[in-house]
Amino acid sequence: MSKFEIGDNQIFSEARWYVLRTRPKSEHIAANALAQRSGIEVYCPRLKFRKMTSRGKVTFTEALFQGYIFAHFSVQQHLRTVSYSNAILNVLKFGNQCASVSDVVISQLRETMGGADLKNIEITPELGEEAEICLGPFKGMRGTVSDLCHADKRVWVLLDFLGRVNNVQVPIADVKAKQNPVIALNVH
Repeated sequence: MSKFEIGDNQIFSEARWYVLRTRPKSEHIAANALAQRSGIEVYCPRLKFRKMTSRGKVTFTEALFQGYIFAHFSVQQHLRTVSYSNAILNVLKFGNQCASVSDVVISQLRETMGGADLKNIEITPELGEEAEICLGPFKGMRGTVSDLCHADKRVWVLLDFLGRVNNVQVPIADVKAKQNPVIALNVH
């Protein structure tokens, strides 16, 4: 079966939300290319966050589902167009059926994202997490986050230096946390 043939049970005359696999780190390119086609609605939820790196504070924008986007279209009318669109690898399939997502799930995702395709999030270290200090006199030292002072935008870090463990307070912006950005999704 070719990449365009659809199994007998596939409902393909009505438009539905389908999952599309994209080239790595090209979700936004695929979404923009498809959004210009009539009859195709695209949803590519992304997160924007600032994170401390060894180069300093850097802004990142990443897809919520790395390597995947959602598109609302009729398989019968648009499968070839979608499949050959820029940065699209394929339409996700289970067996011979294109993987679809209910309108409710897309609505819940949009609600969680605040109605936008791009959501700004703030990454802060968590208690007990390993962190590295990237600026100031303790630059390059690693320790464990022992307390957070959100009002002062500062964090206490347990550092092992001068032959003992010391609790030091530094600005949150100067700490590189090990965690990855995560958005809580209440999708069932």
